[in-house]
Parts: sequence; C-alpha cells; structure tokens
Amino acid sequence: MSDTDVTAEAEKPAAGRVENTAQQGQQPEQPTEITDPGAGAPPQAQPEPVRKSCSTGLAQWMHQRQLSIAFTSYQSGRVYMVGAEPGGKLSFHERIFQRAMGIVGNRNRIYMGGLYQIWRFENVLQPGQATNQVFDACYVPRNAQFIGEVDIHELGIQKNGKIVFVNSKYNCLAEPSLTHSFRAIWKPDFISKIVPEDRCHLNGLAMVDGKPRYVSAVCKSDTIDGWRERRDNGGVIIDVETSEIVCEGLSLPHSPRWADGRLWVLNSGTGYLGHVDFETKCFVPHTFCPGFARGLAIHGNYAIVGLSKPRYERFEGLELDQNLADKDSEAWCGVQFINLTNGNVEHWIRIDGPVSELFDLTVLPGTRCPMSIGQQSKENLSMVTYEDATGTATGVDAIG
Repeated sequence: MSDTDVTAEAEKPAAGRVENTAQQGQQPEQPTEITDPGAGAPPQAQPEPVRKSCSTGLAQWMHQRQLSIAFTSYQSGRVYMVGAEPGGKLSFHERIFQRAMGIVGNRNRIYMGGLYQIWRFENVLQPGQATNQVFDACYVPRNAQFIGEVDIHELGIQKNGKIVFVNSKYNCLAEPSLTHSFRAIWKPDFISKIVPEDRCHLNGLAMVDGKPRYVSAVCKSDTIDGWRERRDNGGVIIDVETSEIVCEGLSLPHSPRWADGRLWVLNSGTGYLGHVDFETKCFVPHTFCPGFARGLAIHGNYAIVGLSKPRYERFEGLELDQNLADKDSEAWCGVQFINLTNGNVEHWIRIDGPVSELFDLTVLPGTRCPMSIGQQSKENLSMVTYEDATGTATGVDAIG
C-alpha cells in the first residue's frame, strides 16, 4: 500500500472554464503535492500540515465503479470530496464550512448540516462537462436554511423531497420549517418533552423507502446530558414507525443504514461494524475498525466507514481501548472500504495531523471527480449560472 496516487486541493480559487470532456484530447496537468498547510490560516501561523495517504489502486477502484465520496469533519470545519482524476490519481478536494456534520446526496444535489444551517448544494455541471479539465461535478451552495444551534446530526432525503434531520439538542427528528427553526415530527417514547436538553444523544438515521425508519441513540435517558453516564452499554436502535427498541446494549452507536434487508450500524464504543439481529435485539459484530467508527455508507457489497481518533478526555475507558490494545493497534483517522463478503479492508484513506475526527460520509454514484464551492469562497461572487425559459441550464462559464 502506498500514498502515491493522492492529490489534494485545499480552500482556494479554482480558476478555469467548464469544458466538454468529450472534445478534449489534452490531459490536465497533474499536481503532486499531497499535504496542505491548513486552508484559510494566516501565513505566519505555519500550522501543522494535514497529511493524506491512501491504498494503492483506490483511484482505479473508484473509477471502475464510477463513484466518489464526500465526508465531513466538524472538528476542522471541512467537507472533503474524494474522486479519481482523469490521469489516474486520487483527487482530494476540501472546502470550509462551520461544524460540517451530516451529509447526504447524489450526483445532482447534496445536503449538509452545519453549525446552525442546513446547506443545499447543486451540481451545476451537465454530463460531459468538466471544470479545469478535471472535475465532472461542481457542487455550489444554493441555499442555507437557518435552523439555529440545535446540534444537527445526520440527514435524510424523504420521498417527497423534504429533508429530515436528527435534532440532537431537542432529542427528536425534525424537518425545516418555513417560519420557525424546525418542525418536530418524532421523538422517542422515553423522552417526555421537546426541550433543548441533549438527554439521550439521538445521533443517527436510517432511511427506508424514502422514510425515516431507524435511529440510534446513546441511551434512554430523559435527563439533561444523561447519556454521558451510559456510554458503555446503554445504546439503542429504535424503530421510528413503531417506537420499538429493536437493538440494545450498544456502546455509543452511530450511523444506522438499511441495505438489502439488513440494518447495519457502527457500535462505535467497541470499534465494530455489524448488523442488528431483530429476533434477539442484539448487535452482531462483523468487522473491527481501528478507530472511533462514525459515518457509514453501504454501496453494493461494500461498507465505507469513517474513522476518528477518540477524544479520551471524554470517551476513555470504552471497550474500544481494550480492543485496540488486543490487536496491538493505534486508532487513526480516515476512511475504510470493507468488503462485506469476507470482512476484508480492501482500500483506505488515512488522514494525519491536526484533523483527527470525521463525522459523516456519503457516496456520490455516477460522479467521477467532484469539487465544491466553500462557505466564504470568492468563487461565490462570480459563480453565476442560469437557465433559459425552456429550463435548459446555461451560463456555466467560469469558476474563479
């Protein structure tokens, strides 16, 4: 394994025109730098560089499957987009967003939770177009719904197109409201009222057939901050339709995902990816991940898992510590691509340096090499696109 096929682009103007890749014979110049000095920081600060590495062949693996991924780090305030460049290198594109949290999307649109907004990004490129002869998707922030600081966690896109999000501070599932901060649509039966007290630390959401179906919570506490004393084995998975607890005894569960008739979940306090046995209401371990597992996407027969370094000042003493020690391993930050047939980690991305925590990730099928425009990027001033009276998109001309 090596890190020779990684290129990185931090928060900076992406000068260039949108061009039709089918008509371009010239290959783009390939950057070689794989570290970035911390986007947006003053030059005199000289922050520790963020070092990115990946497994050999990851770019080819993603290119063959015509997919890319996006993941968030609320700790660093970044959203990262990873794809395969035409020249065969891995593209690592990052943009700044305050407290980047839950993220969900596809080739056309991405939603992401922030410090007090839900962001909507639109891909302004049509099939066959590219910017800088490299990026075949350019996600531009077109809307920011102001929610307030409610500790937005994971998001889902409902069948009717509305967004649903995990409102951890108010212990409920919610939708954005046209008038108010949010509209509460569901809460666990053990939560007595909607109040701004993070009681059970509701955090994860699994959508089934365009509806919110399962959620994860650290415990069943109905008192403010009560979840912190239940981190070892108080975790539960709840069926939203019936309010039944379908799995219990978990340690800091995150990121439930429904795929092919099975409910996958990250038992983060132990480091295991596994699934729910609905008959016994128990967690069935599948693969150990060397870190605090948080952020999960199931694509075909692969689980793509985000890893963070645990915050030991708050999360010390978990089973994860012992599991790492038993395997003579250290926790690391990054992404693992796990073959669900045999449990093998076939590919990985590793991040070292000041970024040590990730939160969520999403797969962008049909997108080879994505980029985005940042929250305060200068490109927002000039990134003007429009559609004519027939609804045909045009005006996609330049970025920067």
